[in-house]
Amino acid sequence: MEHLFGHDWEIVPAGGATGEAFYAKHEEQRLFLKRNSSPFLAVLSAEGIVPKLIWTKRMENGDVITAQQWMNGRELKAADMNQESVAKLLRKIHSSKPLLGMLTRMGKSPLQPETLLHLIEEELDSDLKEQTAVIQSVDFLKKEVSHIRREENTVCHCDVNHNNWLLSENNQLYLIDWDGAMIADPAIDLGMLLYWYIPKEEWLNWLERYGIELTDDLRLRMKWYVIAQTLTSIQWHKSKFRYQEMDKWLSYLDELL
Repeated sequence: MEHLFGHDWEIVPAGGATGEAFYAKHEEQRLFLKRNSSPFLAVLSAEGIVPKLIWTKRMENGDVITAQQWMNGRELKAADMNQESVAKLLRKIHSSKPLLGMLTRMGKSPLQPETLLHLIEEELDSDLKEQTAVIQSVDFLKKEVSHIRREENTVCHCDVNHNNWLLSENNQLYLIDWDGAMIADPAIDLGMLLYWYIPKEEWLNWLERYGIELTDDLRLRMKWYVIAQTLTSIQWHKSKFRYQEMDKWLSYLDELL
């Protein structure tokens, strides 16, 4: 990475799960670098959903390095998720034809609920399958899976955690970290965001700002995907020996049921 820049540049790891992201700094110039990021990044930049893509370079070893504009700003806090700007940006993402076209050209096919249910049943280990909340959750997913199929799918971020929303100094909102993006039912994103951050009595108003009505069908789809995502989180934390986090999500599963 260093040989892309002169010796005057300071390059430090940016953290994250993949270890492929870096910050580069030289005097007043700052860049966010990523190794082998998806070609999807260019469309996200063009749509104004992530900070501006400055350049892309292919290395001799085949790696592709992207450099994005460094944005001074802050992550959103949990309380910020009720802002109109969050609803509007998520609506823009879910409505974007360029984003959908790019993911389709990259070979992504829509995630069907039956596929997700099958993956969950395969991944859950035998210990978890004996937990009452897990048993009830899987039963719920099986019972309702045929009722939540949706023909119209959109680009979904699939991890709308408040830490992934960046508000710049000039009040521009971005949604970052697109490694898990899928073509799927937007209820995946909406359910996670509403269940985690918005009091139920305010769902109607939040969705009005987003641009849709809160129907019984949407309620069911959101609940289905939130339970599915929670089961996936429980198994992931268990596989990483993070038992405290696993227990926290098991308790949350009880609340959902």
